[in-house]
Amino acid sequence: MVKKAFYSLVLSAMLILSSCGNGGGLLGNLLGLGTTTTTNTTSNVLGSVLGSVLGGNSGGLLGGILGGSMLTDNTATSLVDMVIGGTQLNKNELVGTWVYAQPGCAFTSQNLLAKAGGAAAANQVKQKLSGAFNTLGFASNNTGFAFDQNGNFEAYLKGLPLSGTYTFDPSTGKLNMKTAVGTISSFVTRTSNGLSITMESKMLLSVLQALGNMSGNSAISSVGTIAKQFDGVRLGFDVVKYQ
Repeated sequence: MVKKAFYSLVLSAMLILSSCGNGGGLLGNLLGLGTTTTTNTTSNVLGSVLGSVLGGNSGGLLGGILGGSMLTDNTATSLVDMVIGGTQLNKNELVGTWVYAQPGCAFTSQNLLAKAGGAAAANQVKQKLSGAFNTLGFASNNTGFAFDQNGNFEAYLKGLPLSGTYTFDPSTGKLNMKTAVGTISSFVTRTSNGLSITMESKMLLSVLQALGNMSGNSAISSVGTIAKQFDGVRLGFDVVKYQ
């Protein structure tokens, strides 16, 4: 049911985007495909900010934010921060505009992290995922998230816009992003540079399969293989805050 729901989510978003025609509609404007119409809605504000951020390139402002490198060293991240629910984040820490920096991972318990090999294991997962994510086309100028104080979110996954409402439980790190056709269940943990938004491997694979293409099939398969190698790992996106 989860897989089916997410396929419906992505396909619905694609249909809405294509219905914008020449890019003059709301989603087209958010992607910078048309003239942006200024409104006072929270959704439009989030989309305008996130759309403008993702309209950059790694050599410009985003490159400066990310230090010119998409794959950063997270060894300074606390081991406790790598465990979902290990340290509590409040909602204010989540609110803002975030752009993709590198693949992310988190573990479901301290014991499983220790068993896998700690920070070295986390970096190994990220290095392995990096090749797959690069093949699939994830980059700082097409992938990001924006959350506001009122429980609204917008996201771009490889350029595909998604939006809706979200709930966040600081005690467990659980983040549910609800759209008109389905809910993306994920988890939020800290990194040395920002946040990591991760999900169960089956959910991530559903996302990648819906966003992928024939040339990315081997990359998608490798993500599943990586997940099987590490017990209790959650996979996703490390993001850094814009401004």
